[in-house]
Amino acid sequence: MKKIVIFASGSGTNAENVTKYFATSCTGNVVAVFTNNANAKVIDRAKKLNTPTVIFSKDDLNSGKTLQELSLFQPDLIVLAGFLLKFPENIIEAYPNQIVNIHPALLPKYGGKGMYGMHIHNAVVENNEKETGITIHYVNENYDEGNIIFQQCVVLSETDTPDDVAAKIHALEQKHFPEEIEKLLLNNF
Repeated sequence: MKKIVIFASGSGTNAENVTKYFATSCTGNVVAVFTNNANAKVIDRAKKLNTPTVIFSKDDLNSGKTLQELSLFQPDLIVLAGFLLKFPENIIEAYPNQIVNIHPALLPKYGGKGMYGMHIHNAVVENNEKETGITIHYVNENYDEGNIIFQQCVVLSETDTPDDVAAKIHALEQKHFPEEIEKLLLNNF
C-alpha cells in the first residue's frame, strides 16, 4: 500500500476528501497531514479521521526540520492541498516527481505567488473569463510551474460571482483530485 502525506494550510476540505477516498482504497492511504498553521481547520478534520498531524513553522520548513519529520512517514507521494507556502527545494530534491499540487485555475493563467483561493476567483470574474478550472501538477522550485498532470475546465456564465466560481471549482476538486492521485499511484510508483 502506497503512503500519502498531505500538506495543507487552511480548511482542509480537499485533504479530508482525499483521506476519505483512500480510507477504502487498496492503492494507498493517507499516513499524515502536515500544516504550517496551528489554527487550521484541517487539523480537526484529520483528527476526526484518525490521521496523524504535524504542525511546523516556516522556519522548520526551510531549515530541514520538516524534511526530517516527513522522512519518518516514508511517503510515496506528497500532496499539496491548499498549502500556501512555497515548497522548499530540499524536499523537492528528496522526493523528485513525488510532489503534486492542485491549483484552482487553468494554469498557466492565474498562477504564481499570491494566486490562491478567492484571489483567483475574483480575478477570473474581473477578467470576464468564459471558463476556468483546476490544474493538478508536479511541484518544482517555482510557484505553479511544474509539469501539468491533469486539467479540467468548467464553463462560466456572465452572472457568476466569485463565490459561484469557487463552488464550481470546489466540485471539480472533490471529484477529480482523489481519482488523479490514485492514477498516479497506480502508474508511477
